[in-house]
Amino acid sequence: MLAEFKAFVAKGNVMELAVAVIIAGAFTTIVTSLTEDVIMPVIGWIFGGVDFSSYFILLSVPEGYEGSTGDYAALKEAGAAMIGYGALITAVINFLILAFIIFLLVRYANKVMAEFENKPPEEKPAGPTELDLLKEIRDELKKRG
Repeated sequence: MLAEFKAFVAKGNVMELAVAVIIAGAFTTIVTSLTEDVIMPVIGWIFGGVDFSSYFILLSVPEGYEGSTGDYAALKEAGAAMIGYGALITAVINFLILAFIIFLLVRYANKVMAEFENKPPEEKPAGPTELDLLKEIRDELKKRG
């Protein structure tokens, strides 16, 4: 089993996977920023200033908590038991945006791959065959005599 694992690692698949995971992590950060800093404020504005992060169900307040029971971030930091469905809505929107962008990338990659597969190989101009050359030589010899 160890030899198989070494062969698997040596094939290069692991390196490609590692690069893909790192790029996906960076890409996810960009999409999260796009969602939280651009899209969600616009959606909130459209729906009358709604902040999805403020949508939660408070189950219990921790002892000694003296802050607002309407502040999701403060309650979360204090360790309050709550269901943050607004954060879930934001996560679903993040996922949909990320899935759509990946769909567009895969669609474009498939289109490019199809063009390369369907493109006929360039044919080199065919020169005369040996038989054609021999026939020309024969005909030329007949003409001369």
